[in-house]
Amino acid sequence: MAQKVAKVGIKREKGYLYFIDKSGDVSCAKMARGTKKGGQSKKVAKVGVTKKSGFLYFVDKQGDVSCAKMVRGGKKRKAAKRK
Repeated sequence: MAQKVAKVGIKREKGYLYFIDKSGDVSCAKMARGTKKGGQSKKVAKVGVTKKSGFLYFVDKQGDVSCAKMVRGGKKRKAAKRK
């Protein structure tokens, strides 16, 4: 389950992708649709979240920053045989 990291309360606009950038702030970029290209990213809110390894950080439905533990599934690979 996800847990809230910071309360921000961002109002989302349609056609934009909201994400947590490298510096831990909330940014948004115009989404690419069909032949139209996407746009440059711009900062929406300065939060300064410090990210921990193994967690996924995102903007939830309420417009706050949340995180969830990443699930690493899949089939285990066998070691390649050498001759």
